Amino acid sequence: MAAHYGTAVVPARPRKPRDKAKVGSGGAGGRPRIIAKLRNRRFFSLAEINAAIRDLGHAAQRSRDAALGNQPGARCSMRSSAARSRRCRSSPTSTRNWKQCKVSFDYHVEVERHYYSVPYALLRETVWVRITARIVEVFHRGTRIAAHMRSSSDRRHTTVREHMPSSHRRYADWTPERIRRQAGEIGRNTATLIEIIMRERPHPEQGFRASIGIIRLLKSYGRDRLEAACGRALEIGARSFTSVQFDPEDQPRSQNGPHLPDEPAIYAPNIRGPATSIEKESTMLTHPTLDSSRH
Repeated sequence: MAAHYGTAVVPARPRKPRDKAKVGSGGAGGRPRIIAKLRNRRFFSLAEINAAIRDLGHAAQRSRDAALGNQPGARCSMRSSAARSRRCRSSPTSTRNWKQCKVSFDYHVEVERHYYSVPYALLRETVWVRITARIVEVFHRGTRIAAHMRSSSDRRHTTVREHMPSSHRRYADWTPERIRRQAGEIGRNTATLIEIIMRERPHPEQGFRASIGIIRLLKSYGRDRLEAACGRALEIGARSFTSVQFDPEDQPRSQNGPHLPDEPAIYAPNIRGPATSIEKESTMLTHPTLDSSRH
């Protein structure tokens, strides 16, 4: 705010109460002048009382300026000189937020679900991002390395061509051919979804983040469940990593509960399986004397 209005913020020194004496006396003298004149008036809205306080405040300021005159260092003379030296800014000051990010393998940083490019030489580096209402600036070790117009597009990329290298060695072993090959090994639905994601991006490398993320789901969910999830994403026309949703019904039966075999795991003469027990019970019902003959 101080930079916006061309002023400087000078805090009072610790344990120096005289630094704030003028400010305190000015407020103490202004309040009675306003409150005393408004004590017998009635107001019916907040805007009405604010307007009355504003008028009385301006009147009190004019009386103090008249008493001080144009003495050197007086506030009225300082305000008039400052007004002549610069134009009053009508636009409000903008807030600035900071965020620490790590540059991804596709040389972009994520800010509020949007991806902004940085020079590819900073892969895996930690950077600071300054976010304003209109600008997104990226800093590395105190130096600004990129600046973009802020965008509200969800899961989209803002890429500067100068940030892109001539070759794509920044991905190490990850290449479009390798991604397509691994997707084809998983199944047809996975390969189709990844091909669409990479084809619909302005640059195929911008689809690497979503494509590699989908391929890595194979380790957690398996081939069949991943194929089913990619098939549902294709049916609804989705084209992102978050669209790959897994249905609990796709889970194999062995994961829903323990599998009980029909035969015992250990074969011994004194261990009977379920079939042997059923046959014995049926025999005892047919020939009840067989069991009594043992006694």
